[in-house]
Amino acid sequence: MGIINTRRAGIAAAIVAALLAACTAAAAAAAITISRKHHQHQKSSGSCDMFAGAWVADEAYPLYDSASCPFIRSEFDCRRFDGVALLRMWAGKKVMFVGDSLALNQYESLLCMIHAAAPDATTTVSPRSGKISPSTTVTFEEYNVTLVYYLTHYLVDIVTEKAGRVLKLDQIDEARNWLGADVLVFDSWHWWPRSGPTQPWDYIEADGKVMRDMDRTVAFTRALKTWAGWVDANLLQTTTQVFFQGISPSHYKGQEWGASPKKTCMGEMEPLNSTGPYPGGPIPQQEIIRGVLAGMAKPVYLLDFTFLSQLRKDAHPTKYDGGIFGQDCTHWCVAGLPDTWNILFYAALTGQDD
Repeated sequence: MGIINTRRAGIAAAIVAALLAACTAAAAAAAITISRKHHQHQKSSGSCDMFAGAWVADEAYPLYDSASCPFIRSEFDCRRFDGVALLRMWAGKKVMFVGDSLALNQYESLLCMIHAAAPDATTTVSPRSGKISPSTTVTFEEYNVTLVYYLTHYLVDIVTEKAGRVLKLDQIDEARNWLGADVLVFDSWHWWPRSGPTQPWDYIEADGKVMRDMDRTVAFTRALKTWAGWVDANLLQTTTQVFFQGISPSHYKGQEWGASPKKTCMGEMEPLNSTGPYPGGPIPQQEIIRGVLAGMAKPVYLLDFTFLSQLRKDAHPTKYDGGIFGQDCTHWCVAGLPDTWNILFYAALTGQDD
């Protein structure tokens, strides 16, 4: 398992290195060395020019941990994630992830990354069982930093009435629980196409009209606009930073990455090696999110993880957990791809994305 985790972390680092700014990319390049190349102009056919060659991967690098070296000036420190610096930046603040289990994926990854940076920090978990109903909280006591995960599948309300459970596209009363957060990270879409026994509502209501169903993308758009209206009405005059997680893809249809239609993520061991567009194309609802965010008064930062995650057909839990929860090609291993999401989140928080 240690080998698998190291390999997954290496793949994540490679993807991040291609996405972050030049200095950050240079830090990732520390894991690369120069191969020597023979040249005809050398005095001896057996000698080589150590200053000429090509870049090849070398797992022995980096030679030291920049976080523990006391001689590095801040302008040369290209660490992609500094958990202690993040705790200090968030001192006295509340950070809240709001959404479905993909938001939970990112939340738990971030907790682990911070814990790795500050392993001796005292933490308090509430409730102590870790049960999510509808939220769970971890506080890093010495820094007075609180990280919260709040479960909501649709962002808007589901209300139980006489007729049954009603998904109200124009109502977002539970959002009162999100007030007071200094940083908010939202996500939605994963549950919108769901139907059958696992669908957690019986009816949809829009404009006061209750119906059995409607086009799910239309419903999603309506709910997202309700959320956007709440953000603008309640957070515009605050210093709260708002982020929205790009749609996280699944890998159940092999044709989406150029494989057999019957192929899933099961058994996949390598990311899709492609510099062009994803064969399955973009997720249409991602453009809806872009459009809604662009029309808001409150600035909302889109954490655009979708494309880089589409390439990671190898990063789902099924291959590694033996299918404990069935064939799961939706969620992501932790440690794994969500760590990359959080490196990019950190870059956005600290201005390294410029």
